[in-house]
Amino acid sequence: MPLRIVVDEREKGSRIPTLLRQAGAAIDFAQLQVGDYVISSETAVERKSIRDLLTSIYDGRLLVQCSQLLEHYAKPVIVIEGNILNLAETREEDDDNLKISRDRIHLVYLTMAKIALDFRIPMISAPASEFTAHLLITMVNKSLEEGASKGPLLKRIKKTNPVQLQQLSILSSLPGIGDKLALRMLERFLTPQRALTASAAELARIPGFGSARAIKIRKVLDLPNDRKVVPHERSLWDEE
Repeated sequence: MPLRIVVDEREKGSRIPTLLRQAGAAIDFAQLQVGDYVISSETAVERKSIRDLLTSIYDGRLLVQCSQLLEHYAKPVIVIEGNILNLAETREEDDDNLKISRDRIHLVYLTMAKIALDFRIPMISAPASEFTAHLLITMVNKSLEEGASKGPLLKRIKKTNPVQLQQLSILSSLPGIGDKLALRMLERFLTPQRALTASAAELARIPGFGSARAIKIRKVLDLPNDRKVVPHERSLWDEE
């Protein structure tokens, strides 16, 4: 069976489709709602350059994309392409928004830890596009060996509500709150604002929440911060 990969049309500008063809893979371009590369009915791959990784962490887009991947694929993968040290060493005047500082690196690792531990999506590092292409080919071959690449690769995925995904992303960013509890909070209180202002007793009544978790959430939300917060250096995911 020939190697076949469905590639999102936005990836045409990268070198990866050409490299995949050179490796003998058949490429089908499509407007993918989820992921950048579909290699089997079980696996979609989201490719992030270092710059895109950082911007998607800062604006909350990355966790939304993780929720979408898990909703539609049993074994999603995130490929991080490049070296974060290249940005860490960037001069401040080169790119103020994306320069890695000691204050921001905690947010990066906190988000990546959430993806690994809460979403349980593997993240694989690739130094450059050649390595990404090689990884994709290897994953397709493994899927063929396991019989996971049989059948159509494309799924009929309805366009999701971005507002709801952002709401779930806000709630799931709280400590000890994963996707399931975030969804239950939204179903119970209808809006993130109501959920975030709910009492510990109200939160504890949510199935699977419990009193200890409810008290911890209220403590995180209500305890004043006596440390000076640098503008634009903090986020919903920063627990300190």
